Amino acid sequence: MKPISERLTMPELIIYIAKFMFDRDLTDIAGGNISARDGDTIYMTPTLAGNQWHWDFDTDDVVVGSLSKIDEMKKHPRFSREGLSHLAIYQAYPFVGAVIHAHPKYILPFTAQSKPIPPVLNSSKGFGTLQYHNEAPAYSQEQADSIVGVLKGQEDRMKTKAAAVLMPRHGVILASPDLITCLDCLQRMNTNAFAVMAQKWID
Repeated sequence: MKPISERLTMPELIIYIAKFMFDRDLTDIAGGNISARDGDTIYMTPTLAGNQWHWDFDTDDVVVGSLSKIDEMKKHPRFSREGLSHLAIYQAYPFVGAVIHAHPKYILPFTAQSKPIPPVLNSSKGFGTLQYHNEAPAYSQEQADSIVGVLKGQEDRMKTKAAAVLMPRHGVILASPDLITCLDCLQRMNTNAFAVMAQKWID
């Protein structure tokens, strides 16, 4: 049997990943965004996919646009609130094929206090210590530019697995070569965050 990424169209894969994330507390009703790049074409979850649709949407609801015509994409009525950050990452790093912004259950306690997350599991060592972007208005171009800045120097991670930026009191955003890899890394980071917290209980 072919891998799931080869059995689904890009919009179908985005829907699969959205449901996977929501069912496993990798994001919540409050928010999150998923996008993928195929050449010049960008596919993105619609705005308020969690709040209004509880991550239950159809392929026709996925926003499709052109990276070479981003002004048109920004004007789409369902353009995601965090879309500026996704587009900025794709423009700055052409090798990135997927971006996921999420509110993972075990990462959120760290973002609530803006504490970095060190790698304590073998499965997370390759990500390094997760750091934050500078304070900036939510959903703004300033925030997008700050995220792009934190990703500088992490090109090798973005080309092979994923690089992540923590968002103060908000969540996390990952850049990766493809959606399945991005999802895999998101879950590893969330599990690692749980392990960091659990160490205090064990001690």
